[in-house]
Amino acid sequence: MSERQPLTARDLAIEFTELWGTLEPAQINTMLARNVSLELLEFFSSYANEFADDVFGDDDSDAVRSRLPNLLIIGYIIRILEERVD
Repeated sequence: MSERQPLTARDLAIEFTELWGTLEPAQINTMLARNVSLELLEFFSSYANEFADDVFGDDDSDAVRSRLPNLLIIGYIIRILEERVD
């Protein structure tokens, strides 16, 4: 019987992003409420909007613009998971 190897940071990120894609909005909201403060969520949203303004200006970039906060949040949560696994 072989021992299971510990997850690498990459493995953890892949598994989490795959899981994220399967979650319902209510499940995401519950997970966020337990792990990310409202203040931090507001920061990510504000930062993503400022970043999108700088990069895209007035271009019609709603699809990308709306997903940027999620990308920041996912990165943050993956980092939290890495710390908890170590």
